[in-house]
Parts: sequence; C-alpha cells; structure tokens
Amino acid sequence: MEKYQNPALSFDERAKDLVSRMTVEEKASQLRFDAPAIPRLGIPAYNWWNEALHGVARAGTATMFPQAIALAAMFDDDKMQEIGDIISTEARAKYNMQSAFGDRDIYKGLTLWSPNINIFLDPRWGRGHETYGEDPYLTTRLGVRFIEGIQGDGKYLKAAACAKHFAVHSGPESIRHEFDAIASKKDMEETYLPAFEAAVKEAKVESVMGAYNRTNGEPCCAHTELMEHILRGKWGFDGHFTSDCWAIRDFHTHHMVTKTAPESAALALKKGCDTNCGNTYLHLMEAYQEGLVTEEDITIACERLMRARMRLGLFDSDCPYDQIPYEEAASPAHEAVSLEVAEKSMVLLKNNGILPLDAKKLKNVAVIGPNADSKLFLKGNYFGTGSHYVTLLDGIRNAVGEDTRVFYSEGCHISKDRVEALAMPDDRLAEADAMARRADVVFLCLGLDSMLEGEEGDASNFDASGDKLNLELLPQQQKLLETVVAAGTPVVLLLGAGSAMAIPYADEHCAAILDVWYPGNLGGTAAANILFGKASPCGKLPVTFYHSTGDLPEFTDYSMKNRTYRYYQGEVLYPFGYGLTYGDTAVTNAAVDAASQEGVTLTVTIENHSDQPQDDVVQCYLKALDTENEVPNYHLAAFRHVSLAAHEAKTLQLTIAPHELAVVNDEGVRSIEGNRYTLWVGTSQPDERSVALTGKRPLELTFMLND
Repeated sequence: MEKYQNPALSFDERAKDLVSRMTVEEKASQLRFDAPAIPRLGIPAYNWWNEALHGVARAGTATMFPQAIALAAMFDDDKMQEIGDIISTEARAKYNMQSAFGDRDIYKGLTLWSPNINIFLDPRWGRGHETYGEDPYLTTRLGVRFIEGIQGDGKYLKAAACAKHFAVHSGPESIRHEFDAIASKKDMEETYLPAFEAAVKEAKVESVMGAYNRTNGEPCCAHTELMEHILRGKWGFDGHFTSDCWAIRDFHTHHMVTKTAPESAALALKKGCDTNCGNTYLHLMEAYQEGLVTEEDITIACERLMRARMRLGLFDSDCPYDQIPYEEAASPAHEAVSLEVAEKSMVLLKNNGILPLDAKKLKNVAVIGPNADSKLFLKGNYFGTGSHYVTLLDGIRNAVGEDTRVFYSEGCHISKDRVEALAMPDDRLAEADAMARRADVVFLCLGLDSMLEGEEGDASNFDASGDKLNLELLPQQQKLLETVVAAGTPVVLLLGAGSAMAIPYADEHCAAILDVWYPGNLGGTAAANILFGKASPCGKLPVTFYHSTGDLPEFTDYSMKNRTYRYYQGEVLYPFGYGLTYGDTAVTNAAVDAASQEGVTLTVTIENHSDQPQDDVVQCYLKALDTENEVPNYHLAAFRHVSLAAHEAKTLQLTIAPHELAVVNDEGVRSIEGNRYTLWVGTSQPDERSVALTGKRPLELTFMLND
C-alpha cells in the first residue's frame, strides 16, 4: 500500500504523497474544473462543477426546495441545516449511482458550489434571489448552518460546500466582467465580509469561490487583500479556492490587468486560486514554460485539490456515505420537507380579513395571471428536476374541490404585451376581466420568473442581462392588476418573485397579498394550504420592499448609505423582518440576564393567543448608544423561529454574540465602544411602519455591559 492509499494517515500527508508522484503536466491538468483521469495512479476523472443552491441541480431528478431567498424568509437556522443535510444526502445518492455507471460528467460531483452568501444590496440585482437577503447577520447564521448540513461532522465530508462569491458582488450583471466595486473599509468589515468569515472560521467551509468583478481595484479571483491577507492569512482558510466560471479570462479581456491568457493563469494561481472554472488554466503549462509560475505554485494548488477529494472519501473504501442508495433522491420524506419549507417561507404582506378562505363557501373562483400555471416560476434558478410539479392553478383547483368552478386565464404574457404573436396587445385582458366578474374571489398570480431575473446569460431579458430595470410590475401586468381590481371582486395577489418589488397600487387595492417567492415544485400545494387555512403563514421578509425605484441609490454605488433597513432613512412599503400571520402571537416579556463583552443572554417569552397552532419569529434588534460608529438605525442581533400550539407560551433563551455588540469604525476595525445599548424584542422591526402594519410594538430595553 502506498502512503496516499493509507487511510490511517492524515489527508494532508496522503495528498502530498499522491501529488509527489505526478508530473508537472499531470499536476497542472488537475487544476481544471474538468480534471482528467490519471490511470497509472488510480485517479478517476472528476468534474468539480456542481450546483446545489436549493437542491441538487442540473443533473436530473432531486428534491427541489424553494429558492434561497425564500429559505431565508423562514428565519430558521435549524431548518437550514436540515435542508443542507438532505441536499448532501441526495448528492451522495446520485453520485454513487452515477459513478457506478461511469458517469463523471458536469454537475455530478460532490463539490457543491453553494451557498451564495453575497449581500442582496440592490433589489434590481438579478441574482439576488440566490442569496439570503440584505442583512449580514441573517446571511451569516443561515449560511453557517447550511454549510454544516452539507458537509456533515464525520471523518469524511458528506459533500463539500462552497461560499461564493468572495466578496463584494451584488450586480449589475451587465458589467460584472469589467466592473470595479468600490467599498469602504467600514462597509467591508461591517457588511460584505462577516458571512464569509463565519463560513471559514465557524463552518469550516471546504471551498470559496471568487467573484467576476474587481473589488477596490483588484479582480476578485486574484486579490491580494481578499485572498492572501484576509482569507488565508487573517482567517486561516485551509480549503481550496475556485474561480467563477471564465472569470480568469476576464483579467485580459475585460479588466485589462494582464495581456495574455498565460499571464492571467499565472496571476490567479499565484494569488491562491486552485481551480479554474473555465479554460484559462489550459495555458498553465505555457505560463510555466515562460517562467511566470513555478512547479511549486502548481504543486500547492494540486495538493489542496487532492486533499479535498480525499476528505470526500473518494480514494477510500470505508467512507460510510458510499452506502447511501439512489432511493434517497427526491424521496417522499424529503419532498414532505420541501412542502413544509415552502409553506413556512411564504410571507403574508396584507390581509384585510379575507384569508384564510373557506373553500366550501366558494361557488366560483378565478385564477388569473402569467404565473398561475407556470412551472418555470416554481423553479427559481440553479434548479434540478422535480419528481412532479404543482402550479398555483393546480394547488387551488385541488383545494376547492369539484363543487367549485375554477375559471383560469393567463391574463397577459409575463413579459410581452400579448400572448399570441399575431394578436393585438392585451389579447387576454377581456377574458380575465370577464372571469373576475364571475368569481367570488380572484387569485391573481403576478411577478417574475428566472428568465426575467437571474444571471447574465441565463435570463432572457438581455436589455438588463438578468437584472431588473426597475422594481415595478411590468406594464402589461400592472394593467391586468388594475383591470381585475376594477371588476369589483375581492383580489388576492400571489406575488411570485425572488426580490423586492414596488407594488403600492396592489397594497392599496388588493384584499390580500401573499409573497410566494419561487416556491419549488410543490409551491402550488403550499400556497393553497395557506390560502385555505391548512397552514398559517409565518415567513418574514429578508429584504426591504421600497415604494419605488426612485428610492434607490445608483445601482453601481456600493456604499451602504441609504441602503437596506440598517441605513435607509425613508419610510418603506414593507420592512425587512415583516410578515403577518393568521394567529395572534406576541412577545410578552423580555429580560437581559447577563451582559458583558463576552456576550448578552436574554430570556424571552412569546405567547400564542390564538385557537390554532402558529409559527412566528422572535427578532432582536440592537443599537449601541455610546458611539458614532453604529449603523444609523439598528441591526438584527438574534432571532429564533418558534412553533407554538394553540394558547401556548414559550420561554426562550437567546444569546447576542460579542460580534454583534461591536461596531466598525471608518478604518474597518471592529470593537466594542462604550457599554450602553438599546434592544428591541418582538416579531418585527421596531420601526413605525412595521408597528402600523402589524399593530404590535416590540418591547424596548436599555442595558449596560458589566465590567
């Protein structure tokens, strides 16, 4: 037995031994995302590129959870770890089956390029729905637990997670290949870096992916400060680093920091980029022959990659995850969790009392809108294949039963001014109007899908490269909304989108508004369960909904000034952390048990005053009083998703970590300044808009840190 084959040795020792047996050409070949086999050493081909944003993606049937932004709306870190664990179970199940058939294609490995823990800074960004929202604390806690679920806690990694895109990336998509995101030291430390730091130091994430853009002058896949000083230096990251796809090519084609492909490959490798998603590392041997890189540079990267494969158990026969059967993929048990998650992620934005509906009292209902019978809208982006799909129309039809007539009209095309190419504009409007007038209630299904907001090249709205030009409903959808409202029938708006939208007209005129996000393949069932009272909504917004696009700063401005709930100075339409329920829950008591620079412990009581079970989210917002370096408003410092039986009260213990007690100065230094704080504890933010919408005001406490 050779050293690299000995499972008793450390992964480091084994990787070094294995790489020492390779030629320089073989080592260079292993740095490509599509690494070829080296038969003489028993190394099979391996494709590093796999996706698992909200389920194993792009490789056939798997459980499809709601899109990442919807998962964030649960405010439930325990559930995030469970989701990560299910995803890695299915990744193993599919890998075990596929490799047994010799299928080592793209999207079929165990290195999962998720989660996306960028901050959703600007709601126009097309990829924002891949993230966990606008708040660094929420993003951090959900990201850590998702990674822990993916990777497991055994000798071997169950699968390898990847924290992306390091580090300052929130659009615009159209210029991402040449854009330089300028962020202050304060904004870097306070907003853009915390989730990545926790992914590395707490979750021990195996991989980090760089972004396309430059940050403060350097490309993110060859960044001295980010990759050398912070990631591997300050944080001690010992996993592997991968480029975003074809991002290294941008060095010489768009960023113009190098002149040739070999120079770009050399720059990325020397800064610590181990894997190239793209083809620029095909030029590594040229770079080596030109003296731009040394064999040692190539060796270091190859050792990191071989250690990752060994940590996954890919060279051993005793890895317990090899026994996971294919039957785990899209299993009934996993799909039941997906349905539960979809219900918990939906956010009730308005309810004049119409919801929940009694299906037995409805003779005629109208289901109208371009998302009503759309499977694409269910999926979000980076999606797998669901075992079956339940659209909103399907879910409502199943819920009301045979005695209720269901009228259906597409109403309008999701993005064009007509459904049929040869027809006149608004060719479905009269139909929708007629159906609305015949119904007891209208379910109006509007919004977006992943063809309208998403990644450059994936989305089809080429005028914005996947971003939104504005926050408002598209004109034909707004016209449909106003037409249906004018019919006089109560309208329940089902808003399907992955981002904040400006819908003041709907807020004023609709009887109820349910934000269903991109809810996964069972989204129609989940929505119907909420509409008809089988489930009570409990989701909270992980992003701020503004009144209009005019409320936003310039898209390319990465300063936090007047952005997100922590910095915004105006009144918003729907605040971060907001979401209604059918029940009546309230935080009735909150007390600080201990407070020091080591952290704060709280005792919080939440009560359900309803005759039905109810989930809700306890939210704690904090503001340091003795410093000018605190955010202008306050920041989320703790949260807990709670399930309550009818009339149940629960007393919880919550902790605020020292990291959240600290503030960040203009030099990017985080420290605790002073000892006086105000703390708000409730089921929403303490802002006046949240109080007006919920009718509840969070409890307010002031405390001091003990010496």
